[in-house]
Amino acid sequence: MKLLFITLFPDFVNANFSRSILGRAVKNRAIEVFFINPRDFAQDKHHTVDDAPFGGGGGMVLKAEPFIQAIEQAKRQLPLAATVMLSPDGEVFSQNTAKKLAREAGLIFICGHYEGFDERIKQFADIRVSLGDYILTGGELPAMAVSDAVCRLLPGVLGKPESAEAESFSDGLLEYPQYTRPAQADFGDVPDVLLSGNHAEIARWRRKMALAKTRRLRPDLFANACLQPGDAALLQQIIDEQADGGDD
Repeated sequence: MKLLFITLFPDFVNANFSRSILGRAVKNRAIEVFFINPRDFAQDKHHTVDDAPFGGGGGMVLKAEPFIQAIEQAKRQLPLAATVMLSPDGEVFSQNTAKKLAREAGLIFICGHYEGFDERIKQFADIRVSLGDYILTGGELPAMAVSDAVCRLLPGVLGKPESAEAESFSDGLLEYPQYTRPAQADFGDVPDVLLSGNHAEIARWRRKMALAKTRRLRPDLFANACLQPGDAALLQQIIDEQADGGDD
């Protein structure tokens, strides 16, 4: 997949693609990353991309002209890509949104800064995305978070594709607990079922733990979770064990 970031700080974003899993994906050409800086389209000698808002108020607003021209160039460069604007008025980002974006031919991210965008820029976005109800200093961090979540779903990015399939939110639930060596230690032991070699029992235990963890920490997720046959029985078992004072 081709990713293009419209940003005033390309070096900041590029650092995210120079190491670890994403760095390897770039090297293997599973993803390609490009940048366009709106300052290159500014008309004055200072390359100004912001100005005071009409009507007064604090902060500076990103000017329409340099950003719209940057977007138009990005769409010429990646004509089949979806354009994603990082904005507080966008839909809250989720794993389902990541899956939807991963099916696109490419993605163009519009990263804002300062007080926000001139409203006329927003018409050039195909989708507006927000990470949540809080304010950051710029759109680069949200763009990196969204692109990271999307890239992990692409073929050739993760070493084992099944790693993404079993993670938290992949089916609407939190992930089951994970353990590694040592099996026994002063700070706790690994559950016996994980050492049994019985794959059917391990799968059942993991599903039960995912259901129990989600019920305890994020019960709101059940509204959109992809429940499986047998989940109702496991949930009832969890409820019965909790009523008896047992450990789920």
